[in-house]
Amino acid sequence: MPLIKWLALLGLVTYLAALGILTLAQRNFLYFPRGPALTPGEAGLPRGEATAIETDDGERLHAWFVPPAEGRPLILYFHGNGGALADRIVRFRTLTESGVGLLAVEYRGYPGSTGTTTEAGLHRDAEAAYRDVLGRGVAPQRLIILGESLGTGVAVALAARHECAALVLDSPYSSVADVAAAHYWMFPVRPLLRDPFRSDLKIGKVRAPILMVHGSADQIIPLRFAEKLFALAPEPKRFLRIDAAGHLAMDSVLPQVLEWIGTTVG
Repeated sequence: MPLIKWLALLGLVTYLAALGILTLAQRNFLYFPRGPALTPGEAGLPRGEATAIETDDGERLHAWFVPPAEGRPLILYFHGNGGALADRIVRFRTLTESGVGLLAVEYRGYPGSTGTTTEAGLHRDAEAAYRDVLGRGVAPQRLIILGESLGTGVAVALAARHECAALVLDSPYSSVADVAAAHYWMFPVRPLLRDPFRSDLKIGKVRAPILMVHGSADQIIPLRFAEKLFALAPEPKRFLRIDAAGHLAMDSVLPQVLEWIGTTVG
């Protein structure tokens, strides 16, 4: 066989092998749980307490709870795909210093929580967290659903299904399918993706004010996917573009986010 045919065959085999690995191990490329399951006090959030949330399919979720001050709303928080709750400690301290309450959930398969991580599982986790919040006496009219990065897909889907006072999204995307197709353009990822997180199909059902925050230099979730989602979102809505900022840019504008929450929810 001529050398060029051998090289072509080798290239094809290599491509198919890479596609097979990407397909079989795709959830390892999407979910990155790591770190210890700390209590809020151990992590540096003394007003918080560790709690456990039971899902309807029998999983037990590690979560942090900070009660809201009198007359203040509560944030139901869904983090991104990497790390653990303790990695967000600075953000949690800033959010709760104003008296805003917090329930931050550790997804199934993440530190301190049982189960295996899948999109369907994360939506079950969100449902369990929403029930927990209502069980604590927090009315939907005082509840802010907040998601960061991967968690924006969880937050959008929950807000599309249930009443809330506001939806806040840090570094959102139209769909994981869009983001994956951009990063792995050489592979047919869309039909092979198990967890597409189609926020673009759900955002139109949200019946609460929406705030989106995104860095213009985000290389993980490019700005255009947040802009696509924003265009599909119903009013009232606001988009904070942070020029030259990368992924998870909300920390730089937390005072503005808290001001928007105060104006929108009280």
